[in-house]
Amino acid sequence: MSSLRTPCRPRTILSTTGDYFGYNTPMKKPAGKTAQKQKRPAHTRPGWDEYFINIAKAVSARATCFRRRYGAVVTKDNVIVSTGYNGAPSGMRDCLEEGVCTRKELKIPHGERYELCHSVHAEANAIIRASADELKGATIYISGADAGAGECLSEPCMMCKRMILNAGIAKVVHSDGGGSYHVINPKDWLKTRV
Repeated sequence: MSSLRTPCRPRTILSTTGDYFGYNTPMKKPAGKTAQKQKRPAHTRPGWDEYFINIAKAVSARATCFRRRYGAVVTKDNVIVSTGYNGAPSGMRDCLEEGVCTRKELKIPHGERYELCHSVHAEANAIIRASADELKGATIYISGADAGAGECLSEPCMMCKRMILNAGIAKVVHSDGGGSYHVINPKDWLKTRV
């Protein structure tokens, strides 16, 4: 039986140090010139919070809301447990399909009259897709954008705060609307009535 896959070519070692990419290979002096030390560009890895908040931004692209698009990522021990974005419940036509947003038509301000919204919030969708064991002690990352205006403050609403608390999530990281993010201990929300 023949394989449809092309066999891999063996790697070529570029230096005697075993460095495949050649970063540790000593440079040879050019003939008749003084060698100049070349600097390779510094690669900076993002920290875990920045990494996962950027994934939440990518998840928000799946949102089906005209007004705002949110994405959420739940992680535990730096491993993604679940993701969610704001959109209509499974099986229901969403606002993009309908071509209309009820709250927008009624000129309802952001943060009010959620009962008129047909979407499930990103945080709620991420939480319901994970088990209780996965959520206990986990971190949730939330990022959102206003339609046409760019990144927005993505602090969870009161209902989502209650779900986060009941799920036992230990850390919340949400975008601040200005290219950075806030890190919150959800237990701090218990200092005031949520």
